Amino acid sequence: MAAAGGGLLSYAAAQTKAPAGIKLGTFFSDKPNENDLTGLRHAGVEAVSIWTSIENNTAEWMIATRRKMEANGVQVFNVGIMDLHCDPTLVLSLPGVENKIEQYKKYLTNLGRAGIRYTTYAHMSNIKNQPTPGFYQTSIGKTRGNADTREFNVAVAKKLPCSFDKEYKEEQIWKSFTTFIRAVMPVAEKNNVRIGLHPDDPPVDSLGCVARVFRTYAAYERAFEIAGSDNFGACLCIGTWGEGGKQGFGKDPVEAVRALGAKKKIFKVHFRNVSSPLPTFRETFIDNGYLDMYQVMKALREVNFDGIVIPDHVPGGGYPAANNSYTIGYMKALRDRVNAEGTRA
Repeated sequence: MAAAGGGLLSYAAAQTKAPAGIKLGTFFSDKPNENDLTGLRHAGVEAVSIWTSIENNTAEWMIATRRKMEANGVQVFNVGIMDLHCDPTLVLSLPGVENKIEQYKKYLTNLGRAGIRYTTYAHMSNIKNQPTPGFYQTSIGKTRGNADTREFNVAVAKKLPCSFDKEYKEEQIWKSFTTFIRAVMPVAEKNNVRIGLHPDDPPVDSLGCVARVFRTYAAYERAFEIAGSDNFGACLCIGTWGEGGKQGFGKDPVEAVRALGAKKKIFKVHFRNVSSPLPTFRETFIDNGYLDMYQVMKALREVNFDGIVIPDHVPGGGYPAANNSYTIGYMKALRDRVNAEGTRA
């Protein structure tokens, strides 16, 4: 076993460093076919975010995935484990939480051994009768071209029943977060892995009788203090920030980029637009929501963001749908424009 471990470490150490600056990324399949890989190469995608199941929580699988992607000129920026994401056992400190924390520590160790230096974490519990962990909608709406899209209405959501056997208050969620993050951060640091905290989506005070605490800029400041590590920062979801707006978060998305960027706390960006801030919103195509995405990208360039921007919750279906390709192209144009403007300045 020792020899095998040494081989994994030597492979990870031999990996080439990704180019600096804003990297064009996308979410990507854990079982890509040749057309998927060809699409990445043609679009100029530089990095991918891959989510997979707990069965693939091994350094061997992660290294094999890196090799496949790097052979196509693409960096694996992160590998996420769905079974450890928005998990009620972790968020609510349910029976078995100690085992889940140990699984997460093993996951961080495997990322480090594979030379993958980032993961996204969301401390928001799954909601009953919702198909995707952490993802909540009250209905399917329509956006440009009659594309299906997520719609949320606070008034409707407030009428829904509890997802668990009791109500969970804010301080209970803060306590479980503190227990979790203080347990795993030493392992993240040892393995040179950064953890980016995703905001609660949607950023409301409670859903399914479970409090949601990561819905303000002040909450991020509190989380940074609790974690107490340079390896802990933000997965800045622009769409979620737009859902809350300045009234909810205390800063609009551009202000959040500047504030978090000044602290070097932005690790990854979900580049998404919405129709309006709460109490209702629909997710839109990147160019027809209320947020000026050029200004967001410009702010990322101004703070020297060095990570990936990826599409998120694309209307009408995700990768490999044409709508996602459209989003990638739009993002690339914005990124290339602000880079050129920065160079001229």
